[in-house]
Amino acid sequence: MTLEIITFGCRLNACETEVIRACAGEAGLTDSIVFNTCAVTAEAVRQARQAIRRARGEHPEKRLVVTGCAAQTEPGTFAEMPEVDLVLGNAEKLTASAYRAVPDFGIGGMEKVRVNDIMSVRETTSHMPQGVDGWARAYMQVQNGCDHRCTFCIIPFGRGPSRSVPMGAVVEQVRRLVDRGYPEIVLTGVDITSYGDDLPGRPRLGSLVRNLLKHVQSLQRLRLSSIDCVEADPELRRAVAEEERFMPHLHLSLQAGDDLVLKRMKRRHSRDDAIRFCSEIRDVRPDVAFGADLIAGFPTETEAMFEKTLRLVGDCGLTHLHVFPFSPRSGTPAARMPQVPRQEVRLRASRLREAGERAFAARLAREVGARRSVLVEQPGFGRTEHFMPVNFHNGEPGEIVSVDIRSADGRTLRGEHFKEAA
Repeated sequence: MTLEIITFGCRLNACETEVIRACAGEAGLTDSIVFNTCAVTAEAVRQARQAIRRARGEHPEKRLVVTGCAAQTEPGTFAEMPEVDLVLGNAEKLTASAYRAVPDFGIGGMEKVRVNDIMSVRETTSHMPQGVDGWARAYMQVQNGCDHRCTFCIIPFGRGPSRSVPMGAVVEQVRRLVDRGYPEIVLTGVDITSYGDDLPGRPRLGSLVRNLLKHVQSLQRLRLSSIDCVEADPELRRAVAEEERFMPHLHLSLQAGDDLVLKRMKRRHSRDDAIRFCSEIRDVRPDVAFGADLIAGFPTETEAMFEKTLRLVGDCGLTHLHVFPFSPRSGTPAARMPQVPRQEVRLRASRLREAGERAFAARLAREVGARRSVLVEQPGFGRTEHFMPVNFHNGEPGEIVSVDIRSADGRTLRGEHFKEAA
């Protein structure tokens, strides 16, 4: 009598998986597998379909429920699969009532698809995850949905309009997570720099960060998931500069380094905006590490345009890259634009990853000789304040320890656990 949840995609999905677990548990759902899918690329959808077929072959006796962004944006794709018993939308997956009737599927003509209009959703879920057993850090959803319409992105149609968790509720939940023993919290969402636009008084993300650090004094480390540099408010910039517990690692949604490509993507920043932001943050927090999402082979991208994205790695000082080969998503404007040949897309993605690997290795080499504060994720492994991976002896998961960095091999750091003299 088991319930298994298979999660694809982003950390927000991982957060919501814990809500799904609680809701399905409340509903008494057992002998089932829930697939919490991702729609960001066609490959993500393909992987979900493949996993569903494999699960049906291995577990013919279990009910298979499909939910998440791919289920929301293309429910028919999964409803047509004979392996699937039920398709739930992104709003429905976070309610216990959606799972109560699963055991009766197929009786009395019960519908296979329960996916409502996500654009009508105006509130975030009242259920908040209590952390995940075995994780050293906890992820706190503070925002969901997106009001922007980037031409390559299907996610707004999977997540609905931007909506924020009220600040007081975030503070209380973070306090509970810290009390449960999580030393590090990551604020996550779909477009977290739009946080507060829908709340009374329109508080900004920077205000949320400041209030969390002020009112939860026992919180040792705070991070953000991906942010949009052009939407970073002045208070957020001051928090980066002044708050030691705010970790010096920012992951940016940049996508490209050529202005015409950015315009065709309907992004809200220019190449110069990205470079200026990184420079200004580095001026006030010199040790900051920057990550970025970058797309290779966007429609109409020429070699010269791609070269500007490639140079952005050095111009912005990026060290943690998430590289995506462009994947046309049906229903988006970019899917109707002139496409770059697939082989060239893959080649450009490879070149971009190689540039990122070189920059990452160089940053690791500069860490040698430093003493870093490391959150232990598993015995002998953790991450520094800058999200650099480090191997060392000793330390229990969830502990924060001082580690002297002794060497780097291009992929990870190696260090020794530093202990104060008695």
